[in-house]
Amino acid sequence: MAYDNICKYLAEEYPSEFFQWLLGKEPQDIQVLKTELSAEPIQADALSLLQSTNQILHLEFQTLPQSEPPLPFRMLDYWVRLQRKYRCPIEQVVIFLKSTTSQMVFNNEFRDTNTWHRYRIIRLWEQDPLPLLANQALLPLATLARSNSPNRLLEQVVAEVDRIEEKPLRGNLAACVDVLAGLRFDKNLVCRLLREEVMEESVTYQDIIQKGVQKGLQQGLQRGKQEGVLLVVMRLLTLRLGLLDPVLQQKIEGLSITRLEQLSEALLDFETATDLAVWLDHC
Repeated sequence: MAYDNICKYLAEEYPSEFFQWLLGKEPQDIQVLKTELSAEPIQADALSLLQSTNQILHLEFQTLPQSEPPLPFRMLDYWVRLQRKYRCPIEQVVIFLKSTTSQMVFNNEFRDTNTWHRYRIIRLWEQDPLPLLANQALLPLATLARSNSPNRLLEQVVAEVDRIEEKPLRGNLAACVDVLAGLRFDKNLVCRLLREEVMEESVTYQDIIQKGVQKGLQQGLQRGKQEGVLLVVMRLLTLRLGLLDPVLQQKIEGLSITRLEQLSEALLDFETATDLAVWLDHC
């Protein structure tokens, strides 16, 4: 999903900031590690090695608590593979992105006969937004933090992004805010606050979203569900064409998985909403 891709991008691009936030350290000697682990390959979300202390920070980003295999077993599996390969201390942190009442987001351990493995959990909607607002790399995550006035918090995040002087960085972070804020806010509100010219400064957003499209398509085809596919297609359309007419949006929401897959390829050539309307009329 696009949310995972955005979080992975942030963790790989700004590993020092995540070490500082989660471990209270300000390291300068971090190495980003390959996330594919041996045996039957599994892919971790983010792995960083603090070379001065030979310590690994392993991050997993979860939109929903359900997973297969179950998350506690996955975390044990990751730990065993990392320990076998690197033989060093490993700090594992699961960051839940979307607010939920499920009790699964409170479970931070795997237990079985003679086996007990624990890891750290962060429920982002319970986190103080101030440390996230104070760190440019964490601004996209701040949109999902604790707040009695979520809309005001979103405005603060956008204002902090606008203050960034370096254009590529500003564009990339604005694009990340656009995607992650969609877990909490109406996409029209997010688009109104984020200036289009800032979004166009992003040199990585198209690639991140396109990867999300392809992953969403694969998962949708495998599971027979189209929610994830529809989400990333709509995000990419909004980026290219701006806010969509409700009539066009309704037509897109009624497309089959096959048609959504075709649209994900065709939209890369669209220049105006008319191009989209013509394509939909020929479906």
